[in-house]
Amino acid sequence: MTLIENLNEIVGEAFAAAELDTKFGQVKPADRPDLAQFQCNGALAAAKVAKKNPRALAEAVIEQLSGRSEFRDLTVAGPGFINITLTDSFLSTQARRLKSDENLGGWQTAIPEKVVMDYGGPNVAKPLHVGHLRAAIIGESLKRIFRFAGETVVGDVHLGDWGMPMGQLISELRKEQPDLVYFNEDNSGPFPSDPPVTLADLERLYPQASAACKADQTRAEEARVATFELQKGRAGYRALWQHFLTLSRSAIEREYADLGVTFDLWKGEADADHLIAEMAQNIRDKGLVEQSDGAEIVRVARDDDKKEIPPLILFKSDGSVLYGTTDLATIVDRKQSENPDRILYVVDQRQSLHFEQVFRASALAGIFPEDRLEHIGFGTMNGKDGKPFKTRDGGVLKLRHLIDQVTTRARERLAESGLGEGYGEDEVADIARKVGIAALKFADLSNTRTSDYIFDVDRFTAFEGKTGPYLLYAGVRVHSVLAKARAAGAGEPGDIALATPEERDLALVLLSFGQSIREAHSRRMPHILCDHAFVLAQAFSKFYAACRIVDEKDDVVRASRLSLVGVVGDQLHLTLELLGIEAPERM
Repeated sequence: MTLIENLNEIVGEAFAAAELDTKFGQVKPADRPDLAQFQCNGALAAAKVAKKNPRALAEAVIEQLSGRSEFRDLTVAGPGFINITLTDSFLSTQARRLKSDENLGGWQTAIPEKVVMDYGGPNVAKPLHVGHLRAAIIGESLKRIFRFAGETVVGDVHLGDWGMPMGQLISELRKEQPDLVYFNEDNSGPFPSDPPVTLADLERLYPQASAACKADQTRAEEARVATFELQKGRAGYRALWQHFLTLSRSAIEREYADLGVTFDLWKGEADADHLIAEMAQNIRDKGLVEQSDGAEIVRVARDDDKKEIPPLILFKSDGSVLYGTTDLATIVDRKQSENPDRILYVVDQRQSLHFEQVFRASALAGIFPEDRLEHIGFGTMNGKDGKPFKTRDGGVLKLRHLIDQVTTRARERLAESGLGEGYGEDEVADIARKVGIAALKFADLSNTRTSDYIFDVDRFTAFEGKTGPYLLYAGVRVHSVLAKARAAGAGEPGDIALATPEERDLALVLLSFGQSIREAHSRRMPHILCDHAFVLAQAFSKFYAACRIVDEKDDVVRASRLSLVGVVGDQLHLTLELLGIEAPERM
């Protein structure tokens, strides 16, 4: 139980004793920390129900709470706000529990679910670029948060491996190397085990094919036919596709590994292809399919819609499928293979209409409940011009180049700050990598998921302010304090006993961790944990400046403060882990 939950229960019982609903006993951190630690605003809402004076109700609740050992001060403010300040003894007891709690006060759900989380979406034969960044790191963090909260999470990369780009690639390769055995329609295999192209070839062919198809309708038709034949099972094209997939996956895995992002499943659109025919027939049998200009569609609009919701196209007039069909079939595949309680899609919020169509079609067809399918949308990472981030020549920046850019700047920042001096080259390089990735990931995750943000490498790599490097430095400082204590023979950590304002403030932040986890989980918002990490680092800095630790003369006080420092280090490290940020031991 988190501290807030504990207080909600206590204050809720006081409302019940005053013959009011316990729901009015909700407590939150005080809006005015200079006046109180917590506040309860329930008396105002309760007064409307009971048709009584809110201040009088608040006084009645305080009367029920008076004399309890948890509260040092209870007052009524304004029209009926209840201000709450806890006793040092109660707060110390709560802080001591953190030391022995393997979850460090973190919240765990009472009803865990199995969740499939789709948070990748890279395309085969195309290098990862900045547009793939947010899905990967937001999804990775949410996966970790959900697992910490007790959920079973299966992360799926969901490769783009089955649409028109594959046909474009095949037809472009055929243009360049028409004599390859894969293009002999009569050849059913076996085919060479070594690919006829390299990864560099794919990165060249992909944009080349796309441009050719846009400029020439004949080439576009060739790509359409190749896509159709691939999907229908032409042996040579399937063999080529498998080569493309193998080459791409090895490169994609390396890029994601640099970001500390991993997946449990490496499935793609193609993995659901074999399910489409039966799924489509089931939808037809339910009477949900209509003909429209030769295409088969499923109408998903509702009478109460405030905007136009177009039908989902099940099959185009030529019999081919679009993303909506493969996404529906992927839900079927996930239901059959994983049987999840919920499926989350961490995808750019500009795809919201697409997912609304798919989710509604899924519910109509009885595939998966609509309220168990969630689109976790996010905004874009923009350049200083406010537009989606591009290179100077207007191209899309490769993710590898972005990582190199922040790592280089992080190394410069370390040198400017005099950090890492005297360390070996390998260690400095490792620290720079961790600082650079922390800068990149924290800059992204610290923004509200649904908001756009501007990429500013100089601001993000600073060791001051709300940045990843600042948090890493705070963690290193905590380790340094504990190391100095061991070296000085300062004794073992002991029971936490809070006495100074800085100790109380630090303990209150530590005890808010559970509520931060709960909100980050329920709202699917990693920035809430970023806020917690930053506030914790700030509170530790104030405590460190105001309170003697290693050289404290009083043995009991020193032992208490060492325990407090230890909990700070553990919780900060855990919070960074949940954000997917790796911390160095020293700088």
